Amino acid sequence: MSTPRQPSGGAGAGGRRPVKGAAPRPAAPRGQSAGRAQTPKAQSPKAQSPKAQPAKPSAAKEQPGRPRPARAPQQRRSDGRPPAPRPRPQRRPPTRRPASRGIRLADPRRRLRVITIVLSVVFSIFAGRLVQLQLLDSDALAADANTNRYLNIPITAERGSITSSDGVSLATTVDAYDITADPAMFTPEATGLPDAPEQAAALLAPILGVPKEKIAADLHTPKTRYKRLAAQQSPDVKNQISDLKSGLEKQAGSRACQAQKRLLNKPAEEGGRTRLDNECVNPLAGVFNRDTQKRVYPSDGLAANLVGFVNAEGEGAGGLEQQYQKLLAGKDGHSSYAQAGGRLVPTAGGSLDPAVPGTDLRLTINRDIQWAAQRAITDQVTNAGAEKGYVIVQDVRNGQVLAMATSPGFNPNDLSTAKNSQLGNAALQDAYEPGSTAKLMTMAAVLDTGKATWDTKVTVPYPLVRGDVAFKDDIEHDTWYLTLAGVLAKSSNIGTIEAAQTLGDTQPEANRVLYDYLRKFGIGQQTGLGFPGETAGLLDKPEDWKASKQYTIPFGQGLSVNALQATSVFSTIANGGVRVAPSVVQGTTAPDGKYSAAPASEQSRVVSEQTAKTLTEMLESVVSDEQGTGGRAAIPGYRVAGKTGTANRVDPKAGGYRGYTASFIGFAPADQPRVTVSCVIQDPVNGHFGGQLCGPVFKQVMEFTLKTLQVPPSGSEAPNLPVEWKP
Repeated sequence: MSTPRQPSGGAGAGGRRPVKGAAPRPAAPRGQSAGRAQTPKAQSPKAQSPKAQPAKPSAAKEQPGRPRPARAPQQRRSDGRPPAPRPRPQRRPPTRRPASRGIRLADPRRRLRVITIVLSVVFSIFAGRLVQLQLLDSDALAADANTNRYLNIPITAERGSITSSDGVSLATTVDAYDITADPAMFTPEATGLPDAPEQAAALLAPILGVPKEKIAADLHTPKTRYKRLAAQQSPDVKNQISDLKSGLEKQAGSRACQAQKRLLNKPAEEGGRTRLDNECVNPLAGVFNRDTQKRVYPSDGLAANLVGFVNAEGEGAGGLEQQYQKLLAGKDGHSSYAQAGGRLVPTAGGSLDPAVPGTDLRLTINRDIQWAAQRAITDQVTNAGAEKGYVIVQDVRNGQVLAMATSPGFNPNDLSTAKNSQLGNAALQDAYEPGSTAKLMTMAAVLDTGKATWDTKVTVPYPLVRGDVAFKDDIEHDTWYLTLAGVLAKSSNIGTIEAAQTLGDTQPEANRVLYDYLRKFGIGQQTGLGFPGETAGLLDKPEDWKASKQYTIPFGQGLSVNALQATSVFSTIANGGVRVAPSVVQGTTAPDGKYSAAPASEQSRVVSEQTAKTLTEMLESVVSDEQGTGGRAAIPGYRVAGKTGTANRVDPKAGGYRGYTASFIGFAPADQPRVTVSCVIQDPVNGHFGGQLCGPVFKQVMEFTLKTLQVPPSGSEAPNLPVEWKP
């Protein structure tokens, strides 16, 4: 094998000069043809250094015992230089592991296991808490969240109106506002103030007219989310509070105050604050107003004793307002809404249960007649220096009460000026001994049983002794010779006792007959109105009419009635002997606008029509005869039938008789009865006779009523039954 030829080392010839100490060129690897340079990458002539670089040892190890293949002789190019070596195919040099530097890394698998365990524990805790919140405690937490977030606000139903017979309101409802608060918004944590309730109370008290101590106490109840500070306030009060609240809110929203709020509850080293300045807090932020209604009485005190009044809660507390509370009140509703910071959250939902308005009540009261009756009795009570008095006007045909006036009255729009004794309805709640007006029932029993007639002759001595009691008339007199009509006209107690004794063969039998008639007339039982506090009066059983009572009851002492019972007796006679139960409600109007008339009153016959006619003529003698006691009740152009009454008055405070009860009850026109009017005055000072005090009141009210109802005058003269006879 010939030795390969070395290239020439001339620089100009482009050859390489041998380098001293350089290792001999290794043989080409097996499988590679001779003459190819073993370089990882061919270098351009510009990148080569002028000096030859030592050849790197081949990565492949030579196998011993194998001869190196001969290299083919190089051919020279035409310019005399050896030909360029053919490029060898590039081979990836073997990868060598870098030598260890002495640092050993942790096992990544162990590290992953630790991280997995830690994350599993954390996620297990999260999952357990999630199960607790979503499954175990979800209902309780949701309820707590709703309690703190949602406000439940009651919606007061609009109260029904009370009107007169012509539809004019006697009691109605207008818009008003309840001033409310959320006490949870007044805590130091919520406001940043230690005394927020006291500051709010100081601002609200002068506007609401409520003691600031009470307001502050209401606001110191953080567990309650709703508190009513004042009810049924006017729009002016609401606007005052709203303006004040807006001004404070604007002041608290200034830049300086916003800066204070950002520093609130921060550490001291960061300039933090423990509280805000007073001017940076709106102590009224938790005060709200709720739309509601207020009861007003447009006619002030007109028919107030009958209509009644409502309390501060808007509930009926007297009169018809109390009696028909459930009907008038309707059904309250409620609404709930989410709030944050005292403001409505419109997207959080809520609920609404609308209120159902109350039913309107239409009375039988004629507003004009009521006014006339109230004015007349008020003037006379004042003139007589009396404790009180009442007037009732009733339609004899259907029992409807056209007026029920009481003096002194009150203004339900301002109860602060009224005494407790004035808030009731004395015409229904006072039980008094009627006196001579009750003689009409005794005469009715005598006539209806046929024991006497109007012209039956009665001898009236003075006095009349029965048992150990001497009975007298109101004036001392010689023996009177009167007809039965004369006994009634002159209002003789003695003549009435004698007439009542004819009702039975014995006194107990006569007592039983009279008792039965008194019950038929409605004595000793309520009228059927169902009015709160109405008295049924007092009528003992006939077997209890002992000693003098069996002689005093016939002329109206020893029993008691209310004014409507006494009025109803005369209306029964005016209606031909048929009693019609009194009524004050004409009908109702439901929330849907449907009107329903009240059912007709119950009727019952008490005496025959002939008896009623005779009694009417006898009552006319009381007014028209010169010897009658009711001349001051006469009305020109109308025949009037009536009876005076003067009775000893039972003083409920002293428990005995003190003072008098003066009364007059009658109806007109006597020939075609339409209206009954009664007048009662209690404990007068300036006079005490019924004809003297109540006769003029009767005349004034009856005249006005007949004109208002356009009742035509009488078409005939009164019969003027004889009242005396000559022995």
